[in-house]
Amino acid sequence: MTTSTIEKSTNINLIWENNLLRLFEKYKSKKAVMGFEFLVTLREKAASEISELNFPTKQDEEWRFTDLSELSKIEFKPANSATILSQALSPLILPEAQDSHLVFVNGEYAPELSNLSALPEGVYVGNLMGLPEEKKAKIVSYLGQHQDSEDFFTLINTADLYHVAIVWVDPNVIVDLPIQLLLLSVPTHSHSLIQPRVLVVTETGSNVTLVENYASLTQECSDVAQNKPYLVNGVTEIFLEDNAHVNHSRIQRELGDSFHIGKTAVTQNQDSRYTCNEISLGAKLSRHTLKVFQQGKQTETHLNGLTMVGSQQVSDTHSAINLNYPYGTTHQLHKYIIDDHGHGVFNGKIFVPKPAQLTNATQLNRNLLLSPKARINTKPELQITADNVKCSHGATISQLESDELFYLQSRGLSENDARNLLIDAFAAEILDRLPLKSLRERLTQCVACRTLDS
Repeated sequence: MTTSTIEKSTNINLIWENNLLRLFEKYKSKKAVMGFEFLVTLREKAASEISELNFPTKQDEEWRFTDLSELSKIEFKPANSATILSQALSPLILPEAQDSHLVFVNGEYAPELSNLSALPEGVYVGNLMGLPEEKKAKIVSYLGQHQDSEDFFTLINTADLYHVAIVWVDPNVIVDLPIQLLLLSVPTHSHSLIQPRVLVVTETGSNVTLVENYASLTQECSDVAQNKPYLVNGVTEIFLEDNAHVNHSRIQRELGDSFHIGKTAVTQNQDSRYTCNEISLGAKLSRHTLKVFQQGKQTETHLNGLTMVGSQQVSDTHSAINLNYPYGTTHQLHKYIIDDHGHGVFNGKIFVPKPAQLTNATQLNRNLLLSPKARINTKPELQITADNVKCSHGATISQLESDELFYLQSRGLSENDARNLLIDAFAAEILDRLPLKSLRERLTQCVACRTLDS
């Protein structure tokens, strides 16, 4: 890949200019995966667009509450390949996905750690290079189609595009087993840049349950610092054809001194149904941008989110749902639990243009502050020009209710136990919506552990 566009850039700060040059140097000899020459065009276009952008700051509307100044000063190096033992993965693999999990380590496919033996015919799960011939001609219609010329971090991911985790379900195939994508971070030096890329294509009438799990190999809780700062910059593109159903759980549990920036872009065709269960517990600073485009009638979108922030953590959730056709439905509930000096940011947008008549849209952000120093910036938004719709949005910010604590204590619970019970109940409304029993149990235990330590 040529780096001339970056070398000529005057907008990116010097440190990130060098970061990008190191990134492109790694792949300059790998013009394209055989049979996927269009990757060169995608990467070059992304590199050119990066040169026109500034590094995001609080002066940008989309980043006004999230300070990236620390990130802007770090010299990152592309993560090297890492070798880990399969036994180390045992605590992370879900029992329901023992024979249906795909593992990427530092953004690269790890076939020796993956097990896909139980998947039925009509399902491809693997990396880009193993894609069946009949799908190679189609992939150009999907990969990189959610490119945003103003999204600095998505462009960086695309400029580095080489390894891709792919889930492709053929028409009318019902996948009974959940598919777990385990995207592991194993820092090989002090400041590693790890860039996972995921593509999910569900064709007409198909149905799949997907768990996208970002984690690091550690015995500690996800908010504990390990003196191994790294940046995970991931992009996931999901396409649902007519009448396709996807139940997607996105779990983020990076180490406590890492940075995690992710984007999920979803396109839904007519009669499709997409559910996202987002749980964010880790990283020193995290940001997830979720964009949904309803591209057909009678489309359903359900977004459920739980973010737990403590210590000095910052977590930012941005979502945008675009309803473009009649009879669209969307329901969003995102909760924050914020303790210590934690800082949460929620910005949710729902667009209902004139063609989207008879839409039913709800959005609610509920926030529980456990400390006088905890902060939340919340901004739910509805932009409606259609005149025959049913829409609502709102946000609540509260502390634990003293009368509820008193009631529980009057029934024999200690003050601490009463407090933990109320926090766990607040989180359970989201955790109970997770589709897999083992996932619910593990994350419930993790939330309880964080609660006890708070």
